[in-house]
Amino acid sequence: MSEVQIVEVNNKKQLRKFVSLPNKMYKNVPQFVPAFYGDDMSDWDKSKNPAFQYCEARAFLAYRNGKIVGRIAGILNRQANEKWHTNRMRFSQVDFIDDLEVSKALFDTVEKWAVEKGCTELQGPLGFCDMDREGMLVEGYDRRNMFITYYNQPYYNEHLSRMGFHKDTDWVEYKINVPSEQDEIYQKIHHLSELVMKRGHFHKANFTKRSQYKPYIKDFFELVNEAYKELYGVVTLNKEQIDKYADKFIPLINPDYCCLVLDDNEKLVGFGVCCPSVADAMKKNKGKLFPFGWIRVLHALHKNNAVDLLLIAVRPELRSKGVNAIIIDHIMQSCIKNGIVYAETGPQLETNTKVLSQWREFDTEAHKRRRCYVKELSLRHA
Repeated sequence: MSEVQIVEVNNKKQLRKFVSLPNKMYKNVPQFVPAFYGDDMSDWDKSKNPAFQYCEARAFLAYRNGKIVGRIAGILNRQANEKWHTNRMRFSQVDFIDDLEVSKALFDTVEKWAVEKGCTELQGPLGFCDMDREGMLVEGYDRRNMFITYYNQPYYNEHLSRMGFHKDTDWVEYKINVPSEQDEIYQKIHHLSELVMKRGHFHKANFTKRSQYKPYIKDFFELVNEAYKELYGVVTLNKEQIDKYADKFIPLINPDYCCLVLDDNEKLVGFGVCCPSVADAMKKNKGKLFPFGWIRVLHALHKNNAVDLLLIAVRPELRSKGVNAIIIDHIMQSCIKNGIVYAETGPQLETNTKVLSQWREFDTEAHKRRRCYVKELSLRHA
């Protein structure tokens, strides 16, 4: 068997191969859903990804006999290390065939760079920031992934274990069946929502089109920064990143599925955003919107039986005031009105009990679990 060759990605042609690799590896796997191809390409463009203001990153491809057999990226997030008092290199966007020689060659390459940069640990899969995909699938291989999450086969975890990685934290994903208006949980939350709005002097923003959200975008992401700041690995989004993610989220917004909760001074105190699932459309499009992929995505956003819960946040000082009930009630009503049968959450930290507890009384299934690994590095690469 010929030797594995590692090649660093240094041009757009190589980057296209890097980004496209999972689509090729998993083209016959029904559970795999690709990410937006254009987003993955722009993430590696320093002029388009503001995270490069505080990150260094390198991407690599593994070849054998002239064929690509794996990929990996290394990300040095200086802001995360400073905030969390760590000295870690992140690995990201990792895929490889079931061959330990291939996976070891990929990780050895990133480990060597990490040691050269003075890092003492390798951590991942994590992206440039918390808005990127993160976590390696460890349960739920038979379930379709979301476009905002990775998919991988079980052997990935076996390889990491053999290379000395161990669990740092897990995220859990839930499938939530939408209750009917007659169900006890619906009645309970609907009543609580009305009570909280009355007593707390809160109200929901009344929007009918996407353009009406633009004045709230800055407040929206400032609340993300405030509400998520204590969560695992999170770093503060800067102004340029807020602009970037606003451009990504606004096209997915449907007023039915977006709830902004305001106080008497019109200050944003909480929000929830979900969108009809685009998984089927993304799979058929192979992650590409052009030339005609956008038609399938647009259709999915208007006719569907499932929604993806993307983001929910409440100001920390109001978390015990029931504001989340207003958000969940709004989404429940919209789901029932539009014939939605079930919702899927994105990855939620297993330690984030306040978020996980809000699904306790629903008809749910914890159907996927993903993991962030960490490995202590030696000086052998130095």
